[in-house]
Amino acid sequence: MITPKRLANMKTRKETGFDYVVSAINLLTPFGMKQIKEQKPFFPGQEEALREELCRIRAMMEIAAANETDIGALQETFMVMKDSTFSIERAKTSALSVVELFELKSLLLQMEKILKLAEKLGFPPEFVPEDTTALLDVLDPGGDRLNTFYIYDSFSEKLGGLRKRQKEAEREIRKLQKAQKAVVKEKYGLSLTPKFELVVSKSDQQSIKMIDEITELTRSAEDYMSVTFSLAATCEVDEWIKKCDDLMSEIEEEELCVRERLSGEISAYEAALLENCRRIGHLDIALSKALYAAKHDCVMPEIVAEHTLEFEEGRNLQVEAALCAKGEAYCPVSIALADGVTCITGANMGGKTISLKLAGMVAILAQYGFFVPCKKARVGLSNYMQILIGDSQSIERGLSSFGSEMEELKEILDNSKERSLLLIDEIASGTNPAEGLALTKSLVDYLKDRAYISLITTHFETVTFDAGVKNMQVMGLAGADFAKLDREIRYAGRQERIKIIAKYMDYRLMPVHHAKEIPKDALNIAKMLGIDKAIIEKAKDYIE
Repeated sequence: MITPKRLANMKTRKETGFDYVVSAINLLTPFGMKQIKEQKPFFPGQEEALREELCRIRAMMEIAAANETDIGALQETFMVMKDSTFSIERAKTSALSVVELFELKSLLLQMEKILKLAEKLGFPPEFVPEDTTALLDVLDPGGDRLNTFYIYDSFSEKLGGLRKRQKEAEREIRKLQKAQKAVVKEKYGLSLTPKFELVVSKSDQQSIKMIDEITELTRSAEDYMSVTFSLAATCEVDEWIKKCDDLMSEIEEEELCVRERLSGEISAYEAALLENCRRIGHLDIALSKALYAAKHDCVMPEIVAEHTLEFEEGRNLQVEAALCAKGEAYCPVSIALADGVTCITGANMGGKTISLKLAGMVAILAQYGFFVPCKKARVGLSNYMQILIGDSQSIERGLSSFGSEMEELKEILDNSKERSLLLIDEIASGTNPAEGLALTKSLVDYLKDRAYISLITTHFETVTFDAGVKNMQVMGLAGADFAKLDREIRYAGRQERIKIIAKYMDYRLMPVHHAKEIPKDALNIAKMLGIDKAIIEKAKDYIE
């Protein structure tokens, strides 16, 4: 058995924000929701197929922007669709129920509407359902196109005759019962309901005893509060009731024959119906991707042959949404990565981890056929992606944070292959600094000559001094007006100070070519938060 190729594990999909985007694209049909769970990424060698998919999304964006009313009508149709694929498949072996036939007629009506809209809007052929009008005509012999269903007389000449005779028998029974009702009224002064019943409270035992002796009435129901009397059946009424029952049995048999015939007709269209469900699911996903991309200012990535990941002014959509909810602005980040090791360094408040996740988000979204949250992007496809970041689940299993990291690192190195994208956040931060630095340097040496794009965030800036390692530094407070910042922060409370510093932070990345270029944001932040000047100066001496 061949194991399906996997691009990224569940944790990577979650931590990069891919799952967040998938859950936010607002799929409306059961077919789209099912397909998105089964979606497969594009791998190296499938660049042209991915470009075609992205072009379809772009075409969908243009159509949606120019036809809001028709797109709204399409979405309304999507929202009422039910998944009837089980009934479609069952039709070849069983007679479908009336409810199933109704649901399939509804599905056919919806397919007809989607077909008309798709043709009007000029959707690509892969999104356009096949014409199933002939089957709809079978289930809707009157051609009224109403969203209702009944085993109509027109389905069977015999059925119409049986139902006519049944109605005549029911009319005869009611005629006889009305005559009996009139007798009871005349003889005993008792008025029966239109259902030929008389309800007497149990507290009126005298009336109950009297009515029990009336031969034209009989007890038909009883509860703790009352007794219900009904007309006693006469021989003539019983005879007509038997005729009705016999006719009902014949009607049910004939209706079964009709349902079997209709099920056979549906079974003949099984391939077309299932293909339409697939196309509608594909259309739902493409339209949802397009609308999401337009709403969140995402662009079509350029898919290239070489293994690279470059983007300008990228935004982590999940973080951006959280900031927007608080009325705060997001600082876009640009980055260019190729095979080899790139390290992101900077103070803890500098957003290194968010930039790491952003790189993963852009890459994985592109590889699954999504537009990406950037001003511009170039993406070369990867065979494997994984992120190594703090794992609370491993800690809950009894592993230390360092043990958890080593467990995940082993998985990454065991599964990495040519054209991998590895995202590693603060490796070895959970052990002593000497060993942590040694382990980080050794890992960088191991990765830098392999055909992987390795992006590592670290506090160990010296690992970036080795030849062949690219260093990107968070700009942080490098361009801040410290005099202005000091004035703002002087009288602020503890929580307010953190917010003020964050406001002045520049989260963009800049290349660093020499150790002296690295800003010492940790010391600046410590100083602004009130740490003694002597401690700050001594720390600067140690750095020198």
